[in-house]
Amino acid sequence: MLKAVSGMFLSMMAVAACSSEAQAPPAAANAAVEPAQGSGSPSADAAKLRAALLPVPEGMHISYGPELGAFGSLKSTQQGLAAVRQARLERPECAGAAQLDAARPDVAKAPAAVIAFGAERGSITQAVVALPSAAFPAPLPAKCASYTADVDGAKVVYRTRMLSMPAKGDQSRAYLTTAAGAKESAEIGSVMIRRGNVIMSMLVVGRQVQPDGLFELAKLADQNLARIKQ
Repeated sequence: MLKAVSGMFLSMMAVAACSSEAQAPPAAANAAVEPAQGSGSPSADAAKLRAALLPVPEGMHISYGPELGAFGSLKSTQQGLAAVRQARLERPECAGAAQLDAARPDVAKAPAAVIAFGAERGSITQAVVALPSAAFPAPLPAKCASYTADVDGAKVVYRTRMLSMPAKGDQSRAYLTTAAGAKESAEIGSVMIRRGNVIMSMLVVGRQVQPDGLFELAKLADQNLARIKQ
């Protein structure tokens, strides 16, 4: 079963191989941003989730979103699924390991809000999803700590380690992945936090991702989650 990297993300393969695609032209940074919508009208729950999204980080601009709607209908989710289908993985089961499974009907229908920020140095993508019940993805399997993939004809080697992030919310987890290709390499910091039935997912992509910076973003994201859960 194919999995999307949480509703907010493109797949790891797509992000690592094409991280520059998340960057909008400079003019877009000054444009008014209206929420985009998935195939259905966003519910009141999805609109509430928008309040949990991060504000624009200093030195970055909004490159995508905010997009509201059912998790499975969001453009970002569909792009992630398509990227997984197009890539050839040594271990296909690792494509969406430790992430939300958009192929599950209950997850696909869940209200969600997604946003992405870009800058020359990298990108940040965040999603907030309200599941029908409290659930948290299983940790990354040991066999998925290192594997290879063919992305658009280029071989990419993925190596992932869990980070010792200070506990957030009811459950939390963070990883740092190195994606190394023949010509380029990138680091991908990923964070997932659950408060009640709401899950926040975040990907930080750049040539280097500092764990301390990732943890600070996680702290801010968790504070926003706490506010909407009050």
